[in-house]
Amino acid sequence: MSAAESKTEKKARYFKKVEELVATYNKILIVGANNVGSKQMQNIRKALRGQAVILMGKNTMVRKAIRSSIKSDPKLEALLPLIVGNIGFVLTNGDLNKVRDSLLAEKVGAPAKAGTLAPNDVFIQPGPTGMEPTQTAFFQALNIATKINKGQIEILAQVHLVKKGEKVGASEATLLAKLDIKPFTYGLTVQNVYDNGSIYDPAVLDLTDDELLNRFRKGVSNIAALSLQIGYPTVAAVPHVIANAYKNVLAIAVETDYSFKQAEQIKAFLKDPSAFAAAAAPAPAAAAPAAAGKKEEPKKEEKEEKSDDDMGCGLFD
Repeated sequence: MSAAESKTEKKARYFKKVEELVATYNKILIVGANNVGSKQMQNIRKALRGQAVILMGKNTMVRKAIRSSIKSDPKLEALLPLIVGNIGFVLTNGDLNKVRDSLLAEKVGAPAKAGTLAPNDVFIQPGPTGMEPTQTAFFQALNIATKINKGQIEILAQVHLVKKGEKVGASEATLLAKLDIKPFTYGLTVQNVYDNGSIYDPAVLDLTDDELLNRFRKGVSNIAALSLQIGYPTVAAVPHVIANAYKNVLAIAVETDYSFKQAEQIKAFLKDPSAFAAAAAPAPAAAAPAAAGKKEEPKKEEKEEKSDDDMGCGLFD
């Protein structure tokens, strides 16, 4: 009876803990915890100390605790569909990018086990393996070209041994173990992001401010174009509507006797374009005196040469 009471107390304490955490923190990283050992989890908790809190537990208990918290915060209901599989919560009020980077930094290498799904491609590079010639059967079973060089097996070309998403075979796992290769790394992986009731993909965390601004500008341009096309007024289309209206009023002023201050210069230009052409050509006019100044010097020299030749008397004097 006492054991049953102790178990009930533990559950009540866990529910209270979950309710307090979701009430305290408004940002949550929903993480996958496959192939993460207790020692690694301890290191992750240490790395996140002061930044975030990790919450693990049975999915049924987490769902029950979340449902009881929905009464005070309805936005938490968005978390319920995400509580599937071997997952946990990383709760914070700080920068999600920093917390995510801390999680990714705490990964450990792991050997390939037969029957597990490969999280990434595995390649074996060409070169000596350190294995004795008696073990060539492992390479022959996998159709890997080898040769014997200086008393050891040498791989002749790069081999794509395991493809991402496929199950690791027994032969591949044995060969990787003999080569002392740990091809996989495991840690907490971010699956979804919860931020004040909004759920989005973790790829959003990689977006920079410039990318967000460019996407926002593109969205505003699309809205403005659609608004102008269908004649539906929106804030994004207001500058274009005003500019188009000004063009229409200006066109009417040009074609009629009606005028206003902004249209006077346009009408004056259309009436006498030559006046504006003269005003718009100061640069060539300024260059002309300089060129004229250069031409004046030879004329002075010619006059001086004539006066020197005459010497006060004519040729036939």
